[in-house]
Amino acid sequence: MARTATAQWKGDLQSGEGKLALGSGSFEGPYTFKSRFEEGAGTNPEEMIGAAEAGCFTMALSLALTENGTPPESIDTEAKVNLRNLDGTPTIDSIALTTRARIDGVDDATFKEMAAQAKEQCIVSRALAGVNEITVDAALEG
Repeated sequence: MARTATAQWKGDLQSGEGKLALGSGSFEGPYTFKSRFEEGAGTNPEEMIGAAEAGCFTMALSLALTENGTPPESIDTEAKVNLRNLDGTPTIDSIALTTRARIDGVDDATFKEMAAQAKEQCIVSRALAGVNEITVDAALEG
């Protein structure tokens, strides 16, 4: 199985513009220097990595909870991808996952343990092993 995505860029780095698209056709969006390194409109590769990590982790956590006999009512996860300069080179140095879930029959300690295991088992987390740190802040809701 292989998944695809495409990128197109026109112009120089500072004033050019591009388009990112998923092979499934479910997303296509513009990106620019400003949307990537400043606060401009559009998406960026780091945001796409965050979406991939959040989606993968959330599915892995759902699987773990279901296998535990406690399928979730809902799980919401945000991935904050931190980009900074290391030795003059822009680098993703950490990803912080914040996940909140509604689940019956799981205590907080068990949920936190299952979230940590889901992060380790997530396909995208394993692919991003070169990132210094991926953290998880897991909490049950209501």
